[in-house]
Amino acid sequence: MVNSVFQGEIDPEIAALLGTETAPNAGGDNHDFSHIFSESETGSGEDGGEASGEPEQLDLGAESFPVITKRIEETPHKAFQDPAYYKAALSGEGDIAQRVHGILQKFLNAKDPKDKSVFRQQFIPAYWEFLSGVGRKAPGKLPNPKKFLLRFGILHPDFIDATSITFLGKIIVENTLNQPVYYLDEWLKAIGTGIIRNSSTDEAQVGKSNVSIKLQQLLEKAKGKLDGTRTLLKAKNEERLQMEKLLVGYVRSVTEHFPLTALPDVSSPYSDGQRRSFAEMNEAMKNLLRTDNALATLVREFTQAEEDVQTLLSKVEEDGGAVEVDTQAVTTEFETVKQMAKMTIGRQGNHFPILTKDYFHCQPNDIGFRENIISLLTWIESVDPEAFCRSYKNRLNRIAPYVVLIPTYGDSGFCWEPFDRFNRATSRGRIAVPMYPRSLQIALLTAVADLRWQVAKEKASYYWMEEGITGNYYQWFQKMKLKGDLKESFIQDYILWMTKESEGTQKLDKDLRGIFWRHIPFGQPIKEKLKTRNFAYQELYQRDINRSMSDGY
Repeated sequence: MVNSVFQGEIDPEIAALLGTETAPNAGGDNHDFSHIFSESETGSGEDGGEASGEPEQLDLGAESFPVITKRIEETPHKAFQDPAYYKAALSGEGDIAQRVHGILQKFLNAKDPKDKSVFRQQFIPAYWEFLSGVGRKAPGKLPNPKKFLLRFGILHPDFIDATSITFLGKIIVENTLNQPVYYLDEWLKAIGTGIIRNSSTDEAQVGKSNVSIKLQQLLEKAKGKLDGTRTLLKAKNEERLQMEKLLVGYVRSVTEHFPLTALPDVSSPYSDGQRRSFAEMNEAMKNLLRTDNALATLVREFTQAEEDVQTLLSKVEEDGGAVEVDTQAVTTEFETVKQMAKMTIGRQGNHFPILTKDYFHCQPNDIGFRENIISLLTWIESVDPEAFCRSYKNRLNRIAPYVVLIPTYGDSGFCWEPFDRFNRATSRGRIAVPMYPRSLQIALLTAVADLRWQVAKEKASYYWMEEGITGNYYQWFQKMKLKGDLKESFIQDYILWMTKESEGTQKLDKDLRGIFWRHIPFGQPIKEKLKTRNFAYQELYQRDINRSMSDGY
């Protein structure tokens, strides 16, 4: 099929609910493919097992992404060399697969550009309908052609040049890094097996009773409280240990005596420094008691949160909400993914849904595979250490977002959810990133900027035009009498902040640079470097010192 075109206390809601008090071969165009459009499932190469169905555990103690020691495999896998790849990709999908095949053949063989454009437009909706059927099977075992169809948009290996398909075959298949970065097939599997809940939409959930939905919502809320309390408990315990070490230091200092010169068997009186230690020791003991009381309160809250989670898990299991693959959840999520795909591309972008040599021009570093994404996320955190941090009870927790990799030719990532609406404390946000952009760095930065904006806006609530980064940016935007979309303007300025200002190249307005320096601070090594570049950064660095010495910092 080669064609020139392809060159604390129990939560009141929980208590109420529970009733308690408290070089591939194309196979040729002349083959008869009629036998592959039946509903039976055929194909070569199966995925290695099922998802566990256990909800993902969030580690709030993780301070960074893992170091990428192996970006790709040394040799490509054999899936793209299978001459039956195309047949296996279409097999078992019924009439819609036959329709996709028919339109594709017309598109390939059309000579008139107008005819080709017509068939192209017909192919796009037909292909998405076909892909929806493939997506519904993602929670089970998928043949490799269907898996890579979902993951990379590869309908036929011959549609890509030999060099590119060889590189794509070297991309690591399994998620050995255990990070929340998902290919589309993995994402749909996690949704269908209950590891991750559906992305939020404006439409009501279908196929579940109100009680079942309420149980899931309360469970998310209880888990968030449990995770948050666990983190606070560890922090408070560490705080108490440090205070105890300080107290021990004071005791040691006041018990150190030197003999008098005239009377060697008599120790000298307390020195002025030792006498001051008594007052400091008294204050340290008061602080230690306060910390211990707070620790005891957190222990009670943690115990209660554990009981709430276990009770709700039992209720969910009784309700049957976490037993079988939820096909309806996968179907709903796939419709959401379609919207995500459109948003990564934009109105004027290339919406052709499969990978072809005509449109695929990415260099290896700009392909959005998992290891590339994690490397860029690591870079983002090195420049903007608080990029993935959220405050819970006055403590910043690092919560890396879910990253859904969408196989499109889009150029912009975006934030779909800043956090779970039922667990604002510790749930992950969700960002979608196109896999084949012109610049993967820019595509990911747009998503992180969007996440940062939405988290800050939700946190400030009604006061988002007055407080935090959103409030300060809005006021600067109004002062400058700028026009256009406020968030889009912020995203573009964030990109300049991360790519230019972090290197000492001044691209932002002076006042805006001050706002970003305060509310989206660079890591300390970058600040140390910038303060030596010019007076603008030196002045901002000095402001940091002044604030640290004042009570209002």
